[in-house]
Amino acid sequence: MWMKENTYGIGVKIVLYTICILWALITLVPYLIAVITSLKPVEDVTKFSVDFGKLSFSSYKYITTEFPFMRWLFNSFVVAVAVTAGNLLFNSMAAYALARLSFPFKKVVFYIIIGTMMIPGQVLLIPIYLILNKLGWIDSYKGLIIPWLVSAFYIFFMRQYFLTIPKDLEEAALIDGLSRFGIFFKIFLPLSLPALATQAIFIFVGNWNSFMWPSIIASSEELYTLPVGLNSFYGQYYQFWNQVLAGAILLSLPTIIVFVAFQKYFVRGIVTTGLKE
Repeated sequence: MWMKENTYGIGVKIVLYTICILWALITLVPYLIAVITSLKPVEDVTKFSVDFGKLSFSSYKYITTEFPFMRWLFNSFVVAVAVTAGNLLFNSMAAYALARLSFPFKKVVFYIIIGTMMIPGQVLLIPIYLILNKLGWIDSYKGLIIPWLVSAFYIFFMRQYFLTIPKDLEEAALIDGLSRFGIFFKIFLPLSLPALATQAIFIFVGNWNSFMWPSIIASSEELYTLPVGLNSFYGQYYQFWNQVLAGAILLSLPTIIVFVAFQKYFVRGIVTTGLKE
């Protein structure tokens, strides 16, 4: 009986691992084709075969030297990091207040925040643009960053995580004389690293790849983010697919690095968020 169950378990594992490996290969093949194509000379781009003797990094050198690539990269980095840092701080503070503090109309405020998640983001673009225009923030870093410093979804996400932290820990800290800010920064944030890492990955990747809002708010080439800059490059050089794909590969590298660096916390954050003590 034990042998049959053990054999059955091994068989299930083999099937699951086989499916996962096949799925990973299917997912990776288009990316590998894009990498190889970006290394080909332009006359070989449409050929399926690969002449390894002709592969070179000339496409990468061209787009990084003939265009303000480093400026676009810097803009993307500043915007993505600033928006991510702002969200981590403000979403967590709001979530802590909703999870642990008592104040009038707390439930009403929470339901209003949840309700804003039902409004499509595209509907808000024009009102936000008009407000920024009145403030004189069009074509500026403030216009790119400030409207996206808070997210209703991640306030809810962090609130659910904070609810899993035992109240006894908080009460002990209050008895020891720690203030609310002290409890938040010295206890809740260190204990919430998995949730913070998960939030950071999604927000960083979302803002790094964001195209619609930067293309609306940034009118000067010096303020283009990388997706907007590469789109203008694509418009001029769409027939040179090796160069277009080289730009796309460079655009994807930071998101891969961020995901690999925080993968351990990301999985823990997804698993534990939503559990209650």
